[in-house]
Amino acid sequence: MRSVKILERILGTIPIMIGVALVVFIFMRFTPGDPIDLMMGNSGNVSQQEVDNLRAQFNLDQPIYVQLKEYLGNLVQGDLGESFKKRRPVAELIGETLPATIELALAACLFSMIVGIPIGIYSALKQNSLIDRANMGTAFLGISMPPFWLGIVLMFIFSVSLGFTPVKGRLDFGIDIQHITGLYMIDSVLTGNWEGFRNAFMHLLLPAVTLGAAMASIISRITRSSMLEVLQMDYVTLARAKGLKESKVILKHALRNGLIPTVTVIGLEIGALLGGNMIVETVFGWPGLGRLAVESIFNRDYPLVQGVVMFYAFTFVLANLIVDVVYTYLNPKLRM
Repeated sequence: MRSVKILERILGTIPIMIGVALVVFIFMRFTPGDPIDLMMGNSGNVSQQEVDNLRAQFNLDQPIYVQLKEYLGNLVQGDLGESFKKRRPVAELIGETLPATIELALAACLFSMIVGIPIGIYSALKQNSLIDRANMGTAFLGISMPPFWLGIVLMFIFSVSLGFTPVKGRLDFGIDIQHITGLYMIDSVLTGNWEGFRNAFMHLLLPAVTLGAAMASIISRITRSSMLEVLQMDYVTLARAKGLKESKVILKHALRNGLIPTVTVIGLEIGALLGGNMIVETVFGWPGLGRLAVESIFNRDYPLVQGVVMFYAFTFVLANLIVDVVYTYLNPKLRM
């Protein structure tokens, strides 16, 4: 029964992806700016014939409905097209930049869980205390703080003033890490390159904190609210009445149910981290998918923008599906 429901959810994602493809295609075509003019720049040595030939090469001389038909046909076959600017397959460009984005998103997610979940639990146990109010006030500040501003502040303090961390990029010049997974910290561990590990970690630190700060704040507030509700349940009261240690009551009886809303938030935020890190990657010069998307938008690189947006949409859909599956294990009632 559970496998049937999962299959239904997978099939239900097909109309969503088609809708995303249609929306991004139409919006890009109506965005001001001609990609051919941007490619040619201000050069006055380009003839109209060369411009027309280039436009025909990318099928931009065809009616929009013809372009849409060709785009959807290629998309069904798994072909995301070729970048106007870079003259390379979109799938190849996404594959090259994706490991950097995944590494940053995983580091930010790990940071947010390590910080957010313990703070949320402790605040729930110390409800309305000074520590609780300070934690929630800090969490509110973290949610409200724009990532680009936080990134610039952290960069100014730790990179410019203290010289503790690098300013931008993934590695210092001259540091070489053997490519296995594309995730530099993992690859350096697999190859025993500890100097590369340290260098990659220092480059990753500030972007991960910047990207994960808002998520940590959200997780802490959600965890606190759900734990406060669970701690008032009858089965928790019964466990305490049996004389169980408070740590066992919290970890074994309350925490599992209390983390159900947190799992939902984490699942959705992972999709947001993969798809919404454009600003952070741009601020820190991080060579990931978000930075590639920003460059492609400015260049009106239609195929590249469409491919990146489709990947982002797929990430969100997959994150939601994984959350639904994990739900059934955390809450047995949902298996019914």
